[in-house]
Amino acid sequence: MYQIKKVKELTTNIYLMDVEAPRVAKHCQPGQFVIVKIDEKGERVPLTICDYDREAGTVTIVFQALGASTQKMAVLEEGDYFRDFVGPLGCASEFVNEDLEELKNKKILFVAGGVGAAPVYPQVKWLHNHGVQADVIVGAKTKDLLILEEEMTAVAGNYYPCTDDGSYGHAGLVTSKIEQLVNEEGKQYDLCVAIGPMIMMKFACLTTKKLNIPTIVSMNPIMVDGTGMCGACRLQVGDEVKFACVDGPEFDGHLVDFDQAMKRQQMYKSKEGRAILKLQEGDTHHGGCGHCGGDE
Repeated sequence: MYQIKKVKELTTNIYLMDVEAPRVAKHCQPGQFVIVKIDEKGERVPLTICDYDREAGTVTIVFQALGASTQKMAVLEEGDYFRDFVGPLGCASEFVNEDLEELKNKKILFVAGGVGAAPVYPQVKWLHNHGVQADVIVGAKTKDLLILEEEMTAVAGNYYPCTDDGSYGHAGLVTSKIEQLVNEEGKQYDLCVAIGPMIMMKFACLTTKKLNIPTIVSMNPIMVDGTGMCGACRLQVGDEVKFACVDGPEFDGHLVDFDQAMKRQQMYKSKEGRAILKLQEGDTHHGGCGHCGGDE
């Protein structure tokens, strides 16, 4: 059992929780995720790690209460428990293993959309703690939906909030802010990391490709099982078939086939859709052994 040490509603239907999980906290890195279950019969919910405190033994998760499982999570209080809290899973962000001196010479831009600010934060914080400053763009529909602003401002080199309705910060989408920074302000970036809704990551990548900025994306939004067995997060990355949960969740955004991934995401929601995908994809449907029947 894993006790919830802190609960905070960041904005409407978006919650932050600190969970006591010492072994996970000891080993996790930016970019990785955990799988949580409320009880023995609960649904497995993959969530990107937002923060961690190795000394306190806690891991911070942020989630949006949309489906039945996350709505049940939203009513949990401090002192309540998760039945399972498994991790760290997935691969850490690539820069964690880069030469630090080389990394300090890079100009890095992070672009987050909505709840995507949660997985962006630990990456920017890790860089900040290692002497690397990164610019951060965070977009939301309105000012009230921006999350982790205080935390992000404390670790970002420059923080650029964007709102669709123009109520705060840059008026417009994150893509127009990227173009403004590069084309109007003369910013040059060696790398962009974009995390958020699928459609936002797609257009962020189209923008950075036009600007010749290599871009990494996190495909956490398409994960379901989190172990490579269900086939939900199968995606095409260039000429290769990858699985977000076991091969990622981060990939070269300019190689990801977002249209195919979004189509699969919709098909996977129905039993008939899952059956069609399994038939079409054969042994490549799963990311584990390929024959586990994990979606049955």
